[in-house]
Amino acid sequence: MKSILDNRSELAKQVNDVAEVAGYLWQKGWAERNGGNITVNITAFADEEIKKLPAISEKIALGRTIENLKGCYFFCKGTNRRMRDLARRPMDNGSIIRITDDCAHYEIIADKPVKPTSELASHLSIHNYMIGKDSDYKAVLHTHPIDLVAMTHNPAFLEKDALTNLLWSMIPETRAFCPRGLGIIPYKMPSTFELADSTIKELEEYDVVMWEKHGVVSVGENIMEAFDMVDTLSKSAQIYMTAKCMGFEPAGTTKEQMDELRDAFNLPK
Repeated sequence: MKSILDNRSELAKQVNDVAEVAGYLWQKGWAERNGGNITVNITAFADEEIKKLPAISEKIALGRTIENLKGCYFFCKGTNRRMRDLARRPMDNGSIIRITDDCAHYEIIADKPVKPTSELASHLSIHNYMIGKDSDYKAVLHTHPIDLVAMTHNPAFLEKDALTNLLWSMIPETRAFCPRGLGIIPYKMPSTFELADSTIKELEEYDVVMWEKHGVVSVGENIMEAFDMVDTLSKSAQIYMTAKCMGFEPAGTTKEQMDELRDAFNLPK
């Protein structure tokens, strides 16, 4: 069967990167059953032939008008599809969608009528926000890192920047590679616009947002970058938890040491 990816190397690379990350998420135990989702804005790779493709689904309501997404194209993980299957067969377990001119509906154009993630409301609202601020970020990742989710069951870690400062202090790379830290959102019902809007508010300050007792959302210029930030934060959480299991409270780097690192690498304050 002919695929929309055929003879489109740049578009194929975007989808293959999603498949690679999906495999990492499964291997790490962050994507149980159909858990987690990924969307990537691929509008830049939509040539005239793609734009002329007919829909292979009916128009599906978004639930709100999302003004900045008119005519945009996204690759989306399918709802009720497993990350391990997305890793092996991305175009069987994901689809490319087009936002219609009314900015209130989408339609699937390729390769198969696989309905997108149940968190599409959150994802598209985030993409809308990023386009509105002229951001280069094109990827949104939601996943369930065991260690980070576990830490949100401690109320002390839900205070503003408590987890950011703790995780930054575990290893210098975290301060360097996740320089804006980790935002926290108190528990809200999944797949709602309330959760989407709360996430957008946190993204004004952070690139990674923790949904209490649920998972994280990460944004980046591409899906690899979005994954790397979560992976780095998870490494710090593992260092902290390993030290605690060994029977001591990890000392962590001092504020002075973190400030020195910030200044040396010209990181945001």
